Amino acid sequence: MSRLSSDDWLALVEIARRAISSAVLDRRLPDLPPYPAFLSEPRGAFVSLYRDGILRGCVGQVENPGTLADVIARSAISAALYDSRFPPIAADEVATLDIEISVLTAPERILPEAIVAGRHGLLVVSGSERGLLLPQVATERKWSGQRLLEETCIKAGLARDAWRDPTTEVFGFTAEVFSKNGPRTISQS
Repeated sequence: MSRLSSDDWLALVEIARRAISSAVLDRRLPDLPPYPAFLSEPRGAFVSLYRDGILRGCVGQVENPGTLADVIARSAISAALYDSRFPPIAADEVATLDIEISVLTAPERILPEAIVAGRHGLLVVSGSERGLLLPQVATERKWSGQRLLEETCIKAGLARDAWRDPTTEVFGFTAEVFSKNGPRTISQS
C-alpha cells in the first residue's frame, strides 16, 4: 500500500465531512468534487466519528470496495446516520465531530501465529457470519494477537475459538489511520 500524503489525508477528511454535512444538514447525498487519481482506486476504508473523544459511529467497507472517494463518502454517511450501536448524529453535532479514517490494505489469509496486535486488523468469515476489527482496536484495549482473534470471532457472532474450525477463514490487513491532524501512530504489542 502506498503511503498517503498530508494532502491526501486532508482531501479524504474533507470528503467525509462534506458527506456528513450534506446527509445530516441538507438531507441529500453530497456532490463530490473532482478528486486526484489515487481517490479513484478501489480501496477498503472505515470512517470513525468521535465527539469529545467518545465514539459516535464507525462504518466501512473492506470487501468489493468501490473507489476510495466513494467508500469514504458512503461510510461517513453510514457512520453518522446508520450505525445501529448509536443514535444518528444530530445537526448540532456535525461541526463538533472528529473524523478518523482508516484506509485498508486488501485482506489476505493470515495464520493465527502471524497476527501482530496493533499492526493487523482481522476479518473472520464463517458461512454468512462476518466480523471485523481494525488494527487500532487491539492497541486501544491492550489486547494480544490471540485476544484480537477471539474478539473478532465474537464480533462475527461466533464462539471465541471458532477460528480453530477449518471452515472458518481468517484474513489480516493493515491500515493507514489519520484525521485532520495527521497520521495516528498505532503501537504494536
